[in-house]
Amino acid sequence: MSGGVVNRCLSTSICLCHSLLDSLCLYPGGAASPTEDPQMSPKEKRVQDRKLKKERRKEEKQRLREMGAAQTPTAQTPARRSPAELALDYLLGWARKQDGWRFQKTRQTWLLVHMFQEQEVPDEHFSTLLAYLEGLQGQARQLTVQKAEALMQELDASGGPPARTQERARQVLQLLS
Repeated sequence: MSGGVVNRCLSTSICLCHSLLDSLCLYPGGAASPTEDPQMSPKEKRVQDRKLKKERRKEEKQRLREMGAAQTPTAQTPARRSPAELALDYLLGWARKQDGWRFQKTRQTWLLVHMFQEQEVPDEHFSTLLAYLEGLQGQARQLTVQKAEALMQELDASGGPPARTQERARQVLQLLS
């Protein structure tokens, strides 16, 4: 047995002994816990309960860390999905008319901000996005038209050959104007 394993076993045993001793301790007035003390007000009891809970959590974390059982946060939680994946799933859910689909402003905003970028909204999803934009209303529709017009003017002023971005802006303008 290596020294590290022996130390962990000893420290675990010591922690368990401390826990047992703490549970056997009597507090003033013969109470089994500080919150059972009849001389404490309800507010003092709540404060004491919070302190004890915090201490228990801290001791538990320390014990897990010593045992080597503490995992990295990424191993405990599933990988977070990128905003692009979430927005495209939202768009595809709308296209399939799924029962669970519901309007999400953050997803719509992401799509509107990134719709002209090929790397963010691939060509295979752009036609679906155009269909989604047909139902766009109010200020979102007006701002999208303004953004597309500004982009077209900027790209026309640069004088270069028509880029994929310019083609997308033209399609959006034709659809919404």
